[in-house]
Amino acid sequence: MYPQYSPVGSRRFFPYLTWGVILLSLSAFGCQSIYYDAMEKIGYHKRDLMVSNVEKARDAQEDAKEQFKSALDRFTKTLNIEGGELQDKYDVLNAEYEQSEAKAQAVRDRIASVEDVSEALFEEWEAELKEYSSAALRKNSQKQLTQTRTQYAQLIKAMKRAETKMDPVLAKFKDQVLFLKHNLNAQAIASLKSELVSVEGNIASLIKEMEASIKEADSFIASMEKDKA
Repeated sequence: MYPQYSPVGSRRFFPYLTWGVILLSLSAFGCQSIYYDAMEKIGYHKRDLMVSNVEKARDAQEDAKEQFKSALDRFTKTLNIEGGELQDKYDVLNAEYEQSEAKAQAVRDRIASVEDVSEALFEEWEAELKEYSSAALRKNSQKQLTQTRTQYAQLIKAMKRAETKMDPVLAKFKDQVLFLKHNLNAQAIASLKSELVSVEGNIASLIKEMEASIKEADSFIASMEKDKA
């Protein structure tokens, strides 16, 4: 026997499903002000979304950092293998490059989300300062806004600095993967070893910047949570 379809249960679930689809659509098509208003109606304020996006950006950077470490390790081991199928070596390095590119794009997307919601939050905060009837409370809120903007500026600067370090590393990887693809021979492997030192230096610099950015994100999140408490 097949289980009976329950139209009542379906009707109860439908509004939640519809609401979720609407929110995703608003976000996807760039209707940010409507999206944020809709999120606030279900209890998610811009401040909470900002902290959430910072957390996601931090996690994306952590993932990208580990992927770049993995790619460098795989790259080094592959170049040091004697013999074997050169096509296999290319396939391994190309897979690492594609994963690194995907992780890097995730970092870019997360940072863009942080910038978007932060801009909306600060605009709203600035506009609402005019609504205070108490000069003392307005002054206190203005002080908090200034402090938060200063902390945010440090955070986004660190994130952007780490973001710019990704492209040179990816460019190096892409060059080497393409070189292997077009020159699948032993001479290609031997000549690429000279590039290894440059790649190692680039990744070391990238990881350093990412760790600084992750640390800045942790500090920002802790500060926002402290203020909320």
